[in-house]
Amino acid sequence: MTKTIFIASAEPYSGKSIIALGLVAMLLGKAQKIGYFKPVISPDTPRQQDLHIRTIIEHFQLAIPYEDSFTFTRQEAMQYLKEQRQGEMIDQIISQYKKLESQFDFTVLEGSDFTGQGTAFELETNMLIAKNLNAPAMLVVSGENKTTAQVIQESLNFFHTFRSRDIAVLAVIANKVKPAQADDIRELLTAQLPAGMISAVIPADPALQNPSVKDIRENLGAKLLFGAAYLDNQVDNYVTGAMQVPNFLNYLKENVLIVTPGDRGDIIISSLQANLSSSYPRVAGIVLTAGIEPEEPVLRLIEGLQHVVPIMAVATGTFETITQIGAVKTRITPENSKKIQLAMDAFNQYLDIPALEKGLVTYHSEAITPHMFQYQLSQWTRRALKNIVLPEGDDDRILLAAARLTAQQLVTLTLLGKPADITAAAKRLGIVLDPARVRIIDPANSANYADYVQTLYELRKEKNLTLEMARDLMTDVSYFGTMMVYKGHADGMVSGACHTTQHTIRPALQFIKTKPGISTVSSVFFMCLEDRVSVFGDCAVNPNPTAEELADIAISSADNSSLFGIEPRIAMLSYSSGSSGSGEEVDKVRRATGLVKERRPDLKVEGPIQYDAAVDPVVGRQKMPDSEVAGRASVLIFPDLNTGNNTYKAVQRETGALAIGPMLQGLNKPVNDLSRGCTVDDIFNTVMITAIQAQQS
Repeated sequence: MTKTIFIASAEPYSGKSIIALGLVAMLLGKAQKIGYFKPVISPDTPRQQDLHIRTIIEHFQLAIPYEDSFTFTRQEAMQYLKEQRQGEMIDQIISQYKKLESQFDFTVLEGSDFTGQGTAFELETNMLIAKNLNAPAMLVVSGENKTTAQVIQESLNFFHTFRSRDIAVLAVIANKVKPAQADDIRELLTAQLPAGMISAVIPADPALQNPSVKDIRENLGAKLLFGAAYLDNQVDNYVTGAMQVPNFLNYLKENVLIVTPGDRGDIIISSLQANLSSSYPRVAGIVLTAGIEPEEPVLRLIEGLQHVVPIMAVATGTFETITQIGAVKTRITPENSKKIQLAMDAFNQYLDIPALEKGLVTYHSEAITPHMFQYQLSQWTRRALKNIVLPEGDDDRILLAAARLTAQQLVTLTLLGKPADITAAAKRLGIVLDPARVRIIDPANSANYADYVQTLYELRKEKNLTLEMARDLMTDVSYFGTMMVYKGHADGMVSGACHTTQHTIRPALQFIKTKPGISTVSSVFFMCLEDRVSVFGDCAVNPNPTAEELADIAISSADNSSLFGIEPRIAMLSYSSGSSGSGEEVDKVRRATGLVKERRPDLKVEGPIQYDAAVDPVVGRQKMPDSEVAGRASVLIFPDLNTGNNTYKAVQRETGALAIGPMLQGLNKPVNDLSRGCTVDDIFNTVMITAIQAQQS
C-alpha cells in the first residue's frame, strides 16, 4: 500500500503549490498524521528557507521540523551532478524519506522548482525519486502564455515521459489556463489521456497569480511610508502617474498600483481620494520613485487619513521601477492566508475530489482529528445548500468569513445592515461578495418588514406586545434575522459577534421555541483534541440546571453528537463516581442519569462520574470496571455552567484544542450564538454547523 504521492512539474512557476496545499488539506481530512517532503529545495544557502515548505508546515501545523523536510539545496544537488554522484544523491534522498515514512500515515512529496540551470537534470531526478519511492505522480503543466495546442502537447509529453519510466500517474493538471481555453483543453485532455486517468484544468486566477503590494515592496527593497495594514492588497495593474490629474484618473483600473515621482503631491492625493470614492476602482498602493518623498504638508495630510493604502519610496527612476515591477513573480507565503485559502478553493473546485480519493491509497484511522472533523463539516455542509442569515453584516470578521464561505460554495448568506456601509467595508477589506450568493437587507427598508411586524404582533400580543413595540423590535437585527428563520426565508441564523448571548437567543426563545419533548435550550462545544473530538455541554446557557434540565441537555447533546459523526457515550459529570459520593449536587446528577436511561434506553450513559474516570481509560477501568462509557466518554455533561465554562476554557488553553461553538440545541430551527471575541475561523465553523443543523430541521 502506497503511503505517498509525488507532485511534479517540468517548468518554473507552474503553480504546483496550489496542488500541494489542496492535497495536504484533503489528506488531513482523511488521515491523522500527514508529512511533507521536498527532496531538493531552491535556496542556495542553509540560512534561507524554502517558501513552499514553510507555507505547508506553518499553515497546517504539521509535526515535522523544517530541517527534516528536505535533503539537499539546489546548489548541493548540482555539485553531486558535477561529481557524477547522482546515485549516491538519490540514495540519501530515499534514506531521508524512509525515516519520515515511518512517522506519518501519508507523505506528500513535492518536486523541484526549476528556477535555475540544469532543468533536464531536475526532471530526471524527480522521476528517479518517484520511481524509487514507488510514488504515483500528479503532473502539473502551466498554461501561462501558451496556445491550446501547446498546453495539450506539453501535457501529453510530460505524461508519456513519466509512463515510459514505469511511474504511475494519478492525474494530469493544466494550471494557469486562460479561461477562454479551459473547456477546449479539458475536452482534449480527457479524449487523449487513457480512460480513467484523472485530468483537470485550473483557469488562471488574478487573485492567485498577481503579486501583492508586499511582494513588490520586497522585490524593490522599498521603504514603507504608510499603509502597513494593507500590504496584502493584490496588484492587478500598474500605471505611471506622469500626466495631469484629469487624464491620469482615466487610466485607473481595479487593484492598480500607481508609480509616480515622490514630488507629485497632486497624483498622490488624487489617488488616495479615488480609492475612497465609489466612482473609481480600488487602488492597491503607491510607489514613489527617484528617491523623493512627499513634502511635509502632504505627509501631514496623509497622516490624518484613515485606511491609507501602502505608500512606499524607492531610489530608482520611474522607468526602471516599472520594469522591475513587471518582472515580479508572486509566490504563496505562510503569512498570506488569503492566497492559501484561494489555492485550496481552486483545488477543491476544479479537481474531481472523489476520484482522487479513490485513486489514492490512504491510511484510514478511527481517530477524529481537528483537521478531519473540519473536513467532514465542509463535506456535510455541501450536501444541501442552505441560506444562513448573519445579522451583524457590517462587522469585518463577519464579512471576511462570508467571503470565505461563499467562495467555497458552502452556503448562501443574508447579511443584515445598510447596503452602502457593507459594500464600503467589503471594498476596504479587499473582498468581493458574490451577489448570487450574498444578499444584503436593511431591516427597516425590507419588503418583508410590515409582514414581519404583523407576525410578531400576532405571536406576542398575549404577552402584552403592542403593534408599535413590534415595529420597534423588528428594526433590531436579531429580531429581524430570527423572524427570517421563523418564516422560512432563511434556514438558520448566526449572531453574537457584536451582541450578547441574551440579545441573540431571546427572540428565538420567544417565537421559534423548543422542539417537541425538549423543554430546555442548551449549548455544546465541539472540543477538537489531538486525536478525538468530544462534545461538552452545557458551557454557555444554563447557570444551574435541574435534574430534568440536565437530562434534556444530555439527550440533545447525544443526538447532536450522532448528527456530527461522533458516537455518543454520555458521561454525567460530578465530583464523585458511581455510588461513592453523596450530597445534593451528586444526587441531582444521579437523578438526571436515571431520567436519561428512562427516556432514551438506546443511549450509553454513565453518571455520576468524575472527569478523569470519564476520559482516561486506565482511571475508568479502575473506578468503574463494568462501565461501557468510563474511559471512553465522547459526550461530557457538566453539572452547572460554572464548571462547564471553566473546564472547556481550561482544556482549550492548556491543550491547544480547537473549540467549535457554542452550538445551541433544543430549538425548532437553528439559531447559534458567537462570542464577542470570536475569530473569522469561529464564524466560519459556526455557520457550517448551523447549515448542517438546518439540513436536519
